[in-house]
Amino acid sequence: MLPEGAAIDHAVVLLQAGELVAFPTETVYGLGADAANPAAVRRIFAAKGRPADHPLIVHLPADGYLDNWASDIPRQAWELTEAFWPGPLTLILKRARGVPSVVTGGQETIGLRVPAHPLALALLRAFAEAGGGLGGLCGIAAPSANRFGRISPTEAAHVRAELGDSARLVLDGGRCGIGIESTILDLSRGSGAAPRLLRPGAITPERIASVLGRLPEVAGQPPAASAAALPRVPGALAAHYAPLTPLRLLPATEIARVAEGATVGWRCALLCHSPTLATPAAALLVRRLPADPSRYARELYAALRELDEAGADQILVEEVPSNAAWAAIADRLRRAACGAGGQEST
Repeated sequence: MLPEGAAIDHAVVLLQAGELVAFPTETVYGLGADAANPAAVRRIFAAKGRPADHPLIVHLPADGYLDNWASDIPRQAWELTEAFWPGPLTLILKRARGVPSVVTGGQETIGLRVPAHPLALALLRAFAEAGGGLGGLCGIAAPSANRFGRISPTEAAHVRAELGDSARLVLDGGRCGIGIESTILDLSRGSGAAPRLLRPGAITPERIASVLGRLPEVAGQPPAASAAALPRVPGALAAHYAPLTPLRLLPATEIARVAEGATVGWRCALLCHSPTLATPAAALLVRRLPADPSRYARELYAALRELDEAGADQILVEEVPSNAAWAAIADRLRRAACGAGGQEST
């Protein structure tokens, strides 16, 4: 294993040569390519099995690079970058001229963020100091480093298990600190329009409102539901973050009943957070996560991977509380249940 500095230097050389490099962020591990190189970006889509119309998020070394990738940037964007970058907030803005359409899925908008993980920032800054990518643009396109629609990786080992040799290098930064993907906020309509929350994450609507003075509209809820078509963004389709084993979300009171009423020989794996929840006799494996949303999120994807490998007929997941603190986790679990078991996946 190379020392960290040498590994980063090697990663920069690979990126500038059009290769793929996986690296940790504070949310999940990303599969990175020079965002200015269309051929390199297409390698991401091929490695993940990702549809070409599904846009990527471009990671920047600092907010000072925003003008190179976005145009007509509203004042709200600068207020949010000052408050939350580096951090788990992706801004959807109008793309600048010259940004490859393959990065944006053919749209006129682009998703941008500055990650908070020290290894990701070191890579991005080294990439910039080395002259960046094609045309001198400094940005790394990096969706989650997993097969499209499956469980996002929060450890380097997950990336290697999921993608094999598709990434020429995997930078190992340990377990991701947040564990679920960034909040996505649409500001592409300009300063006069309300921001729209397209994907929930660690940066909550209340935290956004503390900066902007108003809550964002939430995609799928009035008045956003009657607005013009929303930009396509990662993780917004019905099925995502899914294990191969069928997954079912249930209230704690229903888990024992479902397990006891199953056919002979049926076995389940259980994910719960209530310390008093009884373990069904049919459970092959039980993972109890903390009843704290931040700690639960940090461990969620690793737990789902472990349960998926247990050989169970079904994963039973205890429903999480229906309040704002758990909203991003509830979103991921709903999409995982929709896509699990080889059903149509995003």
